[in-house]
Amino acid sequence: MAETAVEDWRKSSFSNLSGECVEFGRSADGGVMLRDSKDPAGAVLAFTPGEWRAFLAGVRNAEFDV
Repeated sequence: MAETAVEDWRKSSFSNLSGECVEFGRSADGGVMLRDSKDPAGAVLAFTPGEWRAFLAGVRNAEFDV
């Protein structure tokens, strides 16, 4: 599991001004962290570098299209 400390949380450039965004950051071990921008003290999804690469490969291969 990735470490949860993230120094620099960022939002997508596609985010709107309503504040309903997902923020992401990198942990010290290279993992990817995701959180709800409306609740920065709330739950964080943590992905190891390998898990994140597998997720991105699935997106690129349209594995999650409905």
